[in-house]
Amino acid sequence: MTNLETKYMGLTLKNPIVVASSGLTNSIERIKDLEKAGAGAVVLKSIFEEQINNEVLHLINRDPQILYPENEDFIWNYTRNNSITRHLNLLTEVKKETEIPIIASINCMSASEWILFAKDFENAGADALELNLFFVPTDPYKTSEEIEKLYQKIVSSVKQNTTIPISVKIGYYFTNLLEMANKLTISGADALVLFNRFYEPDIDIEKLELTSSEIFSSPADMRRSLRWTGLISSQLPKVQIAASTGIHDGEAVIKQLLAGAQVTQICSTVYINGSQVIAGMVNDLNVFMKKWNFKTIDDFRGKLSYKNIPDPMHYERAQFMKYFEVK
Repeated sequence: MTNLETKYMGLTLKNPIVVASSGLTNSIERIKDLEKAGAGAVVLKSIFEEQINNEVLHLINRDPQILYPENEDFIWNYTRNNSITRHLNLLTEVKKETEIPIIASINCMSASEWILFAKDFENAGADALELNLFFVPTDPYKTSEEIEKLYQKIVSSVKQNTTIPISVKIGYYFTNLLEMANKLTISGADALVLFNRFYEPDIDIEKLELTSSEIFSSPADMRRSLRWTGLISSQLPKVQIAASTGIHDGEAVIKQLLAGAQVTQICSTVYINGSQVIAGMVNDLNVFMKKWNFKTIDDFRGKLSYKNIPDPMHYERAQFMKYFEVK
């Protein structure tokens, strides 16, 4: 009998399939459907401080009559509190109606709001927090060290002011990702989500304007996170990993677990194939474990990580060589 139960940030999940923060997790009905489909946990749709600020600016710019300081303050406070309340109410409802772990997700711009948002979600009953952490560097005079220290400070501040587990969802834009992973862990991160899938711009040459690129991931996108899951799980064994991006089927889930991930996060495949894809992933995982006589996920987790394979160069190699040799 196979046991798919896994531990992630001290939480017990019935399986390692977590639905990532997205429009899929922004209502009680959708989350209940995901639980019924077999999800081990869900991450609530992120609350973005930037979005709240944009809503306020839109209201102010639309009506010059409200430019009095006291009116502007009222709009800022009302819009912020109303937006947070909606997210907190969703969390409270979901906790009442479901049994799987619920992870809140926040993305802020100002240092104080990271702490305030985090404490609000903790008080509302979140099982853990996911810090959706990334700033596009647009200042050519700001060093990478300054940016990395800001990341560390945010994680440390949230950790010091909350008691629930914290994961940090990051991108791969670091010169030494291993070092950064270690620094974030030292700062208080209980887990890392590898990787954040960012909005990417595109150009419409027919209209000569900027537009959005493809929003869904493809199965090929998993290769990047697979490399770093295998490396980080070996070189920093205390770092727990939620592998994300490009995980579209059960085979991808299995690969990430073999590389050393604690859990996998899915999103695009649920949009494309519906929540029933989760049951297929669970079934594939069961079939794989029975085939190899693995009783628990820990029996094979990390079996093909950087330190556990005969030739670690498979993880280190970055340049194509023999594949593009001239015949």
